Amino acid sequence: MMFDSLRGHFLIAGCELKDPNFFKTVVLIVEHTAEGAMGLVINRPSSLSVSNALAGHFDLPDNGETVYCGGPVEPDAFFVLHNVVEHSGGECPVAGSLFVGAGAEEFEQVINRVSVDPNVKFRVFSGCAGWGPGQLEQELSRRDWFTLEATEPTAFHENPYVLWEELLHTVYEANRIVPHSTPHPEWN
Repeated sequence: MMFDSLRGHFLIAGCELKDPNFFKTVVLIVEHTAEGAMGLVINRPSSLSVSNALAGHFDLPDNGETVYCGGPVEPDAFFVLHNVVEHSGGECPVAGSLFVGAGAEEFEQVINRVSVDPNVKFRVFSGCAGWGPGQLEQELSRRDWFTLEATEPTAFHENPYVLWEELLHTVYEANRIVPHSTPHPEWN
């Protein structure tokens, strides 16, 4: 059996996926091997600010950045998604110029870089999503998820509340065999 990694892809929850952890979510897959997969839910902002979440480690101004709920696994662990190749720790990008880190040094470097470089983008996530061996493949075969290649603009979408609908629409447009929803069904 040939293994196709989904690293660097978005998983878009299908309309029938009712798991409350993933209902109407978009997940960026940051690792996918035969041993399992790991990702970050990119469209669930929390009520916690980054400055408050990292206050014990960094002296950050409260600039309105929000911690995102990355998934139900390891909810006390923090991850940073960023676009700074110099602070990638030598890791390969997840997709394009997207990097994920979890170490304090990488957090500090990225956050310090934001104040001097307006092109730096980052998001902080609490927790992650995880799948055991073959679990994600089984969910894909049930059509619980749709996939699209990840892009930096989408990963840092300015309005995460509309992201699921936008990407689902993109999937529907690209795959006309998927049922197409319309805001005015009476026009048919």
